[in-house]
Amino acid sequence: MKLLQVPTANLEERIKEELEENPALEVSEEDHDDQFENDIKDEFDSEGEEEYEMDGSEDEYENIDISEYVGDEDGEIADYKMRDDNYPEMDDNKVVPYRVETSFHEHLLDQLGMLKLDDKQRKIAEQVVGSIDDDGYLRRDTSAIVDDLAFRQNVETSEKEVESVIRLVQQFDPPGVGARDLQECLLLQLHRQKLDGKTVDKAIEVLTYYFDEFTKKHYDKIQRGLNLDDDGLRDVIGHIIRLTPKPGGNHGDINKAESYVVPDFFIFNNGGKLELTLNSKNAPDLRISEGYRDMLREYDKGSKKDKRQKEAVLFIKQKIDAAKWFIDAIKQRQHTLTSVMETIMNYQHDFFLTGDETTLRPMILKDIAERTGLDISTVSRVANSKFVQTEFGTYRLKFFFSESLSTDSGEEVSTREVKKILSDLIEGESKKKPLSDEKLTELLQEKGYNIARRTVAKYREQLNIPVARLRKEL
Repeated sequence: MKLLQVPTANLEERIKEELEENPALEVSEEDHDDQFENDIKDEFDSEGEEEYEMDGSEDEYENIDISEYVGDEDGEIADYKMRDDNYPEMDDNKVVPYRVETSFHEHLLDQLGMLKLDDKQRKIAEQVVGSIDDDGYLRRDTSAIVDDLAFRQNVETSEKEVESVIRLVQQFDPPGVGARDLQECLLLQLHRQKLDGKTVDKAIEVLTYYFDEFTKKHYDKIQRGLNLDDDGLRDVIGHIIRLTPKPGGNHGDINKAESYVVPDFFIFNNGGKLELTLNSKNAPDLRISEGYRDMLREYDKGSKKDKRQKEAVLFIKQKIDAAKWFIDAIKQRQHTLTSVMETIMNYQHDFFLTGDETTLRPMILKDIAERTGLDISTVSRVANSKFVQTEFGTYRLKFFFSESLSTDSGEEVSTREVKKILSDLIEGESKKKPLSDEKLTELLQEKGYNIARRTVAKYREQLNIPVARLRKEL
């Protein structure tokens, strides 16, 4: 179950960990036949995991059976290997993205090296830069930074001295970095543009004296307070909203697995027939180490078998058994992923053909669990952490799950369909006079959807769409 949750981008790291921990497991470099077959797999499935555990008893040392490990008369034994049976050749032309970049904090430290600072100031500056969040904000109190420097680096300083260093860091790129809140972040950016003229000066006044009114879009109060005409207000507000609220947001994160999506599945429309393939980059070919198997063969051929040799063989058996379990777990993971995705593809067949969200059928975890014979929690793990690439875009599997809603005709439709229509209505509204939740409810009811105003508000919030007043534009 833990392997099932691992995203494709992180699976390689998980396999590397297992390869480092278990010397009996190795990556196949040659093209071996897939002999993960009934003779040993039946034995593997029938025996419990506890039967591979060593208790160190005399009986265990005296009765070591390695017949299933050393194979037939020719000395050949089965290769425990994992293959991708889902058309691996189809993945040859797919490019898995990989970015090489400087992280946000590395970018700041590079700029720090351009300042003329003494040793004490440099330590303070490094502490300040290290305290800046990934979005570019310095949310740590100045007093807390002073304490950190005293206790962790034995640097005695004052809040005034730290503040002077913070002002230096706030001059770094990107503009707005090192701000303590949104107001300071936007003002830092505007002060860099002060030479641009009257509009920038008025924008600074708005954020300095009317920030609360600006965030609540009470533009009439700002207009009266600064004696602006309609065009002047429009220019000032337009200039402010073009600023960057998260100055660190455009810089790369060190965690590559979270900075881009590696699809777990690919769905192709081949002349009206949907074809599903599993990303073959999920795992390399794994097998049992030849060296470990050779050691077992040597032990089996030898005549003198003292306790030390038997202890070594028991260790080898344990590592081989652990490798077999891991290979089987990888195969099970692929089987479960394919089974769940294939069921979702068939259930939402119309969407994968057209890309039209309004064709999505109501679908809950239980529907897929019943069709696959899997537990609901297993389906949930797959849906929450996996992605599928289609010709219409890449989607998280969770996207395809939604509750049902009744229409006037009694037909059950997906709430995803209702959200799409709601989103289209808001997108097409007049921004000078946005639609209220009450008006959106009326429009949806006219289209035949039985829906309450509070449900419209809930769906709007789930779509991250603000209330009508905050959608208003000049």
